[in-house]
Amino acid sequence: MYSVDLENLCKSYGSIQALKGLTLKVPHGSLYGLLGPNGSGKTTTLRILCTLLAPDAGKVSVAGFDALKNPRLVRSQIGYVAQEVAVDKILTGNELLKLQGDLYHLQADEINERIEDLTKRLDMNTWISRRCGSYSGGMKRRLDLAAGLLHRPQLLVLDEPTVGLDIESRTAIWELLLELKAQGTTVLLSSHYLEEIEALADQMAIIDGGCVIAQGAPDELKKELGGDRVTLRVREFSNQDESEKVRNLLLNLDGVRQVVINRAQGFSLNLVVDDETVLPRLRSELDKSPFELFALSHSRPSLDDVYLQATGRTLMDAELAIAGQRDIKLENKQAMR
Repeated sequence: MYSVDLENLCKSYGSIQALKGLTLKVPHGSLYGLLGPNGSGKTTTLRILCTLLAPDAGKVSVAGFDALKNPRLVRSQIGYVAQEVAVDKILTGNELLKLQGDLYHLQADEINERIEDLTKRLDMNTWISRRCGSYSGGMKRRLDLAAGLLHRPQLLVLDEPTVGLDIESRTAIWELLLELKAQGTTVLLSSHYLEEIEALADQMAIIDGGCVIAQGAPDELKKELGGDRVTLRVREFSNQDESEKVRNLLLNLDGVRQVVINRAQGFSLNLVVDDETVLPRLRSELDKSPFELFALSHSRPSLDDVYLQATGRTLMDAELAIAGQRDIKLENKQAMR
């Protein structure tokens, strides 16, 4: 059984197509990770399944219910922690949670019991009675998570829950998510942090350009890649043309499967190779060339390599590309004024 079943979702904002036939199935009881750069369609997907946004086309099933036909019923089954934390500055954390409980029509005894339990589990005892206006970002995020869990949802949906958090808050949230999964709650976690998905998710999907381009268990996706990963730099790297020359030089080398230019790391090169026996040939080829080897590292496949294999670019490069597109659009709008 699937807690979330999305079929061929399409959504556009004017001329921008955010989702392009996205299909996603989240098994019941899993901690499912959505990995992708900002602007890939993750937030739009989550807002649609939480009934906050209507798709242009496609089917949305949540907890066995049609979310487009029964949005109110679906909302009673889910807890949603949005990317932007919104708390009333005047209320205390305790008062805000009581208000949340009233909105879900919980009994007073149950509300108090849940607040006491969540306050303890998220280590909020020392500040829960203070006004929310005095809270740090980490405190607000923990309170927001507690509000999403107050009514014991079958499905917890989190959009980038640990962005900008301190280590203490991040650790507290990670521990609670793993505990919830062990208790049978389905958790759908959106992130662009590779280490977060690797540490928490037992199933995952990579979203890029409004589509799911790879999905499965993180370890299985890494095993499917095969081979090893090599990152290298030469002293002459300073622009795209020079890195292209080195890329073309190494691409035809026996045992090298793929070479991608990583602009985010100063035009370094990310290689997919058969195994470590390729390393001496790499060094030898560069020794014969005008390019002096500056740094070289060798590792087993990671989630960044999974993303690299699926898209032909690293996750960081994808972030930079999307940010660049936004800057261009902003400049064009300003020029038209």
